Amino acid sequence: MNLFGFTINLLTLFALVLAIGIVVDDAIVVVEAVHAKLDAGYKSSKKATIDAMNDISGAIISITLVMAAVFIPVTFITGSTGVFYKQFGVTLAVAIILSAINALTLSPALCALLLKPHADDEKHSGFVQRFYTAFNVSFNNLTQRYKRSVQFLSIKKWIVLTAILVACSGLFYMMKTTPSSFVPAEDQGTIFANISLPPSSSMERSTAIAKQVDSIAHTIPEVKNTLKIVGQNFTAGAGSAYSMVIVKLKTWSERDRNVDAVIGELFGKTAGIREASIFFISPPTIQGFGASGGFEFQLQDKGGHSTTDFFNVSTEFLAQLAKRPEIQYATTSFNPNFPQYMMDVNLEKCKEAGVSVNAVLETMQGYYGGLYASNFNQYGKQYRVMIQAAAEYRANPEGLNKIFVRNDAGAMAPITEFIKMTRVFGPEAISRFNLFSSIGVTGAPNVGYSSGDAIKAIQEVAATSLPAGYGYDFSGLTREELASGSETLFIFALCLIFVYFLLSAQYESYILPFAVLLSIPFGLAGAYLFSIVFKLDSNIYLQISLIMLIGLLAKNGILIVQFALERRRSGMPVVQAAIDGAVARLRPILMTSFAFIFGLMPLMFSSGAGAIGNKSIGTGAVGGMLIGTILGVFVIPVLFIIFQTLQEKVSGPAKRSYDEEEEEEMNPIQNQA
Repeated sequence: MNLFGFTINLLTLFALVLAIGIVVDDAIVVVEAVHAKLDAGYKSSKKATIDAMNDISGAIISITLVMAAVFIPVTFITGSTGVFYKQFGVTLAVAIILSAINALTLSPALCALLLKPHADDEKHSGFVQRFYTAFNVSFNNLTQRYKRSVQFLSIKKWIVLTAILVACSGLFYMMKTTPSSFVPAEDQGTIFANISLPPSSSMERSTAIAKQVDSIAHTIPEVKNTLKIVGQNFTAGAGSAYSMVIVKLKTWSERDRNVDAVIGELFGKTAGIREASIFFISPPTIQGFGASGGFEFQLQDKGGHSTTDFFNVSTEFLAQLAKRPEIQYATTSFNPNFPQYMMDVNLEKCKEAGVSVNAVLETMQGYYGGLYASNFNQYGKQYRVMIQAAAEYRANPEGLNKIFVRNDAGAMAPITEFIKMTRVFGPEAISRFNLFSSIGVTGAPNVGYSSGDAIKAIQEVAATSLPAGYGYDFSGLTREELASGSETLFIFALCLIFVYFLLSAQYESYILPFAVLLSIPFGLAGAYLFSIVFKLDSNIYLQISLIMLIGLLAKNGILIVQFALERRRSGMPVVQAAIDGAVARLRPILMTSFAFIFGLMPLMFSSGAGAIGNKSIGTGAVGGMLIGTILGVFVIPVLFIIFQTLQEKVSGPAKRSYDEEEEEEMNPIQNQA
């Protein structure tokens, strides 16, 4: 991580936690293969290890290349989505490569030193040995049932093909219907109460409302402490009409409800305060993408309408949006009713008197807005010098009578001779988005709905409610969510293409890799199924787990296909080679898969900071691995039969690979020597 400039954060910690379950896979495959040789009657651990490594070295290298290659495409993604994929993918890929190096070097050496022929183990007849014996007998019975099932499916191939079609259809349906979001809204234990009073309200009124909200917050048992700020809030900015209360909740272990439940209660208890607009938000999961979680978009005036017309359209739009069940609230701080003065400069009089327009504006800025003049040092600190009229001289328009401006001749002239003040109403500030005048809107989805549901509701309401000449565009975290959604299918396609070409090179065939690839939809559908059962959104953490599952599920297929292909090349019938390969690799597949599953179980049931992200990635990985493994071990042998038969029809009977032929050519030379 230090080499790539990564920090220890949730993403890299996720990768390290998953690496615990993944990196032991290769070592388990090595130990199980040596153990199987000892079961077959080998008397020397060293000889068993050498022969086992000759059998599985190719599979280990292939597994490592495929699992590492899965994460290669994601490193080229740019933007915030690319940060997620890159930090997670690179960390995990490096761990996988180091695991393979360990499995090809250290693990065989340890097997040769520590594993013993089973004849020596029979001397020990304790409880542990009896447990091992009972377990092996039970597993052998399970293996025989599995063998009969594979034999049955090799005859009824239509069952497997139908199951693949159902899995692909179910995966497509769940991808379209599962609620989506970019990053799940985490319970960070903090709530912001944004308070906006009517325009030109005094600081005293803002303070009174803030105290009232603060006292209500303290009636909730989950609240630990609060902080009142008068004169600004996160959504509207600074002004006497604005205030906010920052609510800090107790730690997760000291409260039973999450932040969403507390926000719902706060909305209910403050609904009776009619003097101000009050809404509660939680901070965004990713800092820098907006001021709050939920959703954010910009209404745009694309027709050059007046501010009043734009505000009326936005009010009507938000009223229609509030009727949707997906929306908890949608609000804006934009208000065109702030009392203001419009200053008109009389250019003719200025020219006659020899007063420049800049002099008039700078004089008004100095007396009313303030000007930065200089700095001075006092008591070891530096202070700024600001020039501005005293408050009593700025309280009303009559104060202008005491302000003079210097003309070109050096004489002073009253500024009221050159300007005219007109009382008007308007917004405090006008913002622009994509060069159009815009009104920012923030909101949150209702309980039971995701941000993806809220985005869809916004799009539907905009299509029916926004008149011609007006538009909208998403911003902040919502914009990133939409961008990541469009990239997901592209990333999956790239990962599958990388895996396909690696397997094609491994098997020297463009057809046989489909025996591995067509087993993957079962696991991906299982990941979505578990996310639906556990009521989780399809977010970027779940998408990361899906990419990881492509490599993990391909690993199971590689173990079976590699073993079956070696038997087929040695002259065994296709069906028998597939069955023998499946039976021989069943134990390491189950061992590695369940080791990975049990390693991720704590993530599924995590709580506290980052709990939803933990649950998303853990639940998706566990569900996909469980269903993908259970169904894959039945599907992969049949797929091998189908595609190996098709391959032999195209290119003839299976032959030994180039490496095996070279090895056979070298053996007679070595024997003669």
